Amino acid sequence: MQRYKCIISYDGSEFSGYQIQPNKRTVQLVLEDVLTKIHKGHSVKVAASGRTDAGVHAKGQVIHFDSPLSIPEEKWEIALNSLLPGDLAALSVEKVHDSFHARFDAVEKEYRYFLRRSTKRDPFQRKYVCQYPYLLNVDAMREAIPYLLGTHDFTSFCSAKTEVEDKIRTIESIEITADQDMIIFRFVGNGFLYNMVRILVGTMLEVGSGDRKPSDLLQVLQAKDRKLAGKTAPAHGLYLWKVFYK
Repeated sequence: MQRYKCIISYDGSEFSGYQIQPNKRTVQLVLEDVLTKIHKGHSVKVAASGRTDAGVHAKGQVIHFDSPLSIPEEKWEIALNSLLPGDLAALSVEKVHDSFHARFDAVEKEYRYFLRRSTKRDPFQRKYVCQYPYLLNVDAMREAIPYLLGTHDFTSFCSAKTEVEDKIRTIESIEITADQDMIIFRFVGNGFLYNMVRILVGTMLEVGSGDRKPSDLLQVLQAKDRKLAGKTAPAHGLYLWKVFYK
């Protein structure tokens, strides 16, 4: 058996998230169905760096799988893409040591959230960029960044539905870039809780709109209470951009 690391990209619009769910079209289900076809009906399981929710996109999700087939790395990419649907693509496939694990060996992840400031709707961006028709103070949002950096208990910024007990995570960097009507939030950290990035964005938007002061985020963080943070930003503006390994 040979283990393969594969970087995939997908449009999350028509997926019910990454992880397999009963009677749902998910990224994992489609991947495993394609791999099973390549292996002539023999089931092949994949493991990913982490889950993404329904509607969330990925530029650089990482998975791994094991195979007894002797197929060159470059041919794996061709074989997968010949069977994968148009909204899911294999970007690269490489052989790795059998101890490699897409989830447990990941040291950092990068997420990006795309926001379009405009009162005019764009039907061609409706699934990929969150439209925000109100005024925003980008400088105020940037002033809030230092309060979130470092290692903290992010209970206030994760869904109450999360089953994870340890909510301590480290955010290495947050950047907010503004170009004409587009605002891009970039988050890099050692891990993110369920809905964490979307709640962070939603809370920072309240800072940008003047409903909160930048320093309020420290109080929200310390309270460890989801009710004190902002709304969860829509899923379709979020992208799992890159996964980092040693």
